[in-house]
Amino acid sequence: MIRIVIAEDQGMMLGALGSLLNLETDFEVVGMAHNGAEAVELVKEHEPDVCVMDIEMPIKTGLDAAEELKGVDCKIIILTTFARAGYFERARKAGVRGYLLKDGPIEELVNAIRTIMEGRRIYAPELVDIAYGDDETESPLTDRESQVLTLIADGKTTKEIAGELYLTPGTVRNYISTILDKLDVGNRIEAISRFKEKGWFK
Repeated sequence: MIRIVIAEDQGMMLGALGSLLNLETDFEVVGMAHNGAEAVELVKEHEPDVCVMDIEMPIKTGLDAAEELKGVDCKIIILTTFARAGYFERARKAGVRGYLLKDGPIEELVNAIRTIMEGRRIYAPELVDIAYGDDETESPLTDRESQVLTLIADGKTTKEIAGELYLTPGTVRNYISTILDKLDVGNRIEAISRFKEKGWFK
């Protein structure tokens, strides 16, 4: 029997996935989580063979949970609507065994679970194309620039960022100008959006 934990913040989707997977005679859903933090707790509590996780969930994302569970004897499968190079790269580094898109049929997930239990990895073809195509998978920003953008995303003002990083406001403005230039965007909001979209926020 393959024991499974599912993590998905949309209640209807969570219930449907649980019911569909339980229809398989060799599957047993032993836990259902509404966020990444719950997923980590359930995996540690039930020690399942597989954990199927969404990415964008409250409290802790699926990628955060996967990173926390790295090294635990449970095979992680990411099931998401987001075919993004940055997310895929983070997932691979976290040791995720499968990365599938939600628009696929349930049979795809069922087959992937069985294949992964045999020791193989399953990645959606679209993701492989994105990750190894022309799309950049690494952030063009330096660690300091990423730090500045993270603080901007937290709602900090230029003056507050300067105080926190022991810089002058003028230096922070220079960093912001460089960030906008490197990300090819016109303002801070667009910079945050692009950085998030690529999955570069740590």
